[in-house]
Amino acid sequence: MKKYFAICAIALASCTSNSNSNKAADSAKVDTGKKAAMSTPAQDMEYCFMRTDGTNNQDTTAIHLLQKGNKITGEMKWMPKEKDSRKGTLTGTISGDEITAVWNFMQEGTKDSIQLAFKLTAQQLAQKPLKVNTADGRQTTDTNAGYTLIYQLDNCSQFKSANKPAL
Repeated sequence: MKKYFAICAIALASCTSNSNSNKAADSAKVDTGKKAAMSTPAQDMEYCFMRTDGTNNQDTTAIHLLQKGNKITGEMKWMPKEKDSRKGTLTGTISGDEITAVWNFMQEGTKDSIQLAFKLTAQQLAQKPLKVNTADGRQTTDTNAGYTLIYQLDNCSQFKSANKPAL
């Protein structure tokens, strides 16, 4: 009888530990799912991001993106304190979470463009930095660099005006 009782106790203990293991595994799956949802950009969305930098965070870059399928359109404004700003449109594509876009902008009355590289998550936008091409003096994206310029979600205030309603 003792032998039978010991076998039942072992069987019951093994069922209980499997149940706890399954709960832990299920919990890990939910946590992983939440993390993935937080890091994955939504489809067909509108985003606004802002970044400040400079010695006293006085320079501002604001980005407004519209994503429809794999197409990206939007606006980008670089507004350094006491310097000429760059303002223009973004046009590009998104594959997974990586955006390749061309920024067509005006600065000091001159039109110009730069190809930019971004990484989009549900909470932030990251950009590869620019470097100066020594051959022609123009800025280009540093394709060997990481996505080190971080933009935070914003309320699109940089893109609102009296002629343009809130987004």
